[in-house]
Amino acid sequence: MKKFLSYAIPSALAMFISSLYTVIDGIFVGQGVGDLALAAVNVVIPLTIMLFGMATMFAVGGGALISKNFGSGNIQNANVMFRQVFKFLLILSLFISIICFLFTGPIVKGLGATPDLYESAKIYLRFYSIFCIPNIIGIALNSFIRNDGNPKLAMIATISGAITNIVLDYLFIFPLQLGLFGAALATGLGQLVTVSILLIHFIRRQGQLRFGNVKLDFKIIKEFSNIGFPSFFAEAAFSVIIYLTNLALITTVGEAGITTYSIINYLTTPIYLLLLGLAFGAQPLISYHFGAKEQEPMMKYYRLTNLTNYLINVVFISICLFFGRPIISVFTQDPAIIDMAYIGLNIVNAAFIIVGVNLNTTIYYQAIEMTKYSNLLCASRSIIFLPIVLFILTTVVGLHGIWAALFISELLTMLSFLIFTKMKTITERAIQWA
Repeated sequence: MKKFLSYAIPSALAMFISSLYTVIDGIFVGQGVGDLALAAVNVVIPLTIMLFGMATMFAVGGGALISKNFGSGNIQNANVMFRQVFKFLLILSLFISIICFLFTGPIVKGLGATPDLYESAKIYLRFYSIFCIPNIIGIALNSFIRNDGNPKLAMIATISGAITNIVLDYLFIFPLQLGLFGAALATGLGQLVTVSILLIHFIRRQGQLRFGNVKLDFKIIKEFSNIGFPSFFAEAAFSVIIYLTNLALITTVGEAGITTYSIINYLTTPIYLLLLGLAFGAQPLISYHFGAKEQEPMMKYYRLTNLTNYLINVVFISICLFFGRPIISVFTQDPAIIDMAYIGLNIVNAAFIIVGVNLNTTIYYQAIEMTKYSNLLCASRSIIFLPIVLFILTTVVGLHGIWAALFISELLTMLSFLIFTKMKTITERAIQWA
């Protein structure tokens, strides 16, 4: 239990603090720029989540292999994995940054920006894309440092970046009146602070991982990509959920619906990232014991993560139920949007109990290199159940059906997975193959 807490709490807390600056960013944008600016940011969110997913794909895939090699005592091979992931991710993030900067207009149109939202969404994405490298590299280094036995520094780096972002957000949006350009700039500079602090781990040689030049080996890249792909798939699933919900809201309610959904996303981001942080915190421990071929500790950490997930959700749901309206009113003063957001928030919140279990299960199977089960979970969430459920509920129920779609699709995913698999049996099989 002590070992679990020493990894899970810093990881979850870092994710939670990181999410708070996203919430405060939304408050500043809503109060300092306006409701349409909130909607414009929400249009871009699916892409930013995809980029986050790409970073976590390599972070979790590489991290799982690094911890596995630590568990089996192969430090040299762990360093080879680390250097391969870092170099490849550096090149890839530079390429993405250039593409997003040059083709901002077509991208935001493809994301569903209406004529009223187009220019604002374009400004936000263009200046957000400049900082793709520190944004993506920061997420990956955070994971590697946790796997290298230094979760506290990872937490400090994330919190420091968040505080920087909050201070600059206020400065850029209010006194300097820089609008969405200022919001994007504050986010990017916050990520630069995070990366700078993470580099201390390597400069001071606080762990076993070391920077070094390597020739890219695409066999190794394929290996950590295969393991990490479900993390990308999980975030892609979340991105698809937001994209499809945006389209349904535009058809059903219009731009006021997008603004409402933006507020809901800002308020549910902390719970989502907190649950993801818990799963990421448990991953190095599960991967380590997988490498050591110790089955019982693996299942113990999985169960502890699920239990913590339930407790967190009970607290969060209670806060939103009793204090939801005052919290929402911090983002907007429009009574219609406040009423719509309050109802939607409390319906959507019910889904996160199941979202947490599905995220934890996805990361668990990555940690033991049984990625086909992680991919099955992610496909069920985004490609199989959600579009069908969203279409049916939107047609039959309308707006409230849109809010309920996440809960129904996540529940169907979990139940289907339980029917077709038995976790303990799969774990035993993975141990035998390792």
